[in-house]
Amino acid sequence: MSGPAGGPAGRRDRWRRSAFALSALLLAATLSACEESGARPTTTVQAPDSADQVLVSVHYLLTNKGVQRGVLDADTAYVLDEATRIDLRRAKVTFTTETGASQGTMEADRGVMNQRTQVLEGWGNVVVKLVDGRSLKSPHIVYNQITHQISSDTNYTATRRGDSQSGIGFTANEAFTRFSCLRQCSGNGSVLLPER
Repeated sequence: MSGPAGGPAGRRDRWRRSAFALSALLLAATLSACEESGARPTTTVQAPDSADQVLVSVHYLLTNKGVQRGVLDADTAYVLDEATRIDLRRAKVTFTTETGASQGTMEADRGVMNQRTQVLEGWGNVVVKLVDGRSLKSPHIVYNQITHQISSDTNYTATRRGDSQSGIGFTANEAFTRFSCLRQCSGNGSVLLPER
């Protein structure tokens, strides 16, 4: 049952109508400005206020069955879906062995960590660097924390001491001791021939 027009319920209704009218006016002004300048909105950005939490300067330990397997750092993290998904900006992961020795790093402009599946995905200028000097670049890389597998379904380039290979899609373990190119695989490298 609503109260009189001058009561608290009436004031709330008037406030809601005013807020809605102001929002509609701002939207109309924005769209009008786009039409006048010839600009068109090209992307939809998820508002930070839709996140459960927004964290700045994130430092997060990656564990598997209680054993630390890496460290994740990010400039900003948006915690979503009741803390089961974390949307990261300027993310860097340092992979470690079960004994804590560094295996390498993965950096990306954007990353998403899914707590349910234990999968970390990186997008935009993703670079994986291993301690032995090998590196891999791709627009999209997936790291499965449970299987310790790194993979991609898009183009990549891998380099090591002047040798390089490229292709579309790959699967590898964290140390890159097992590596499989999926298609359009090519590469170049040098071979040391024995002296006669």
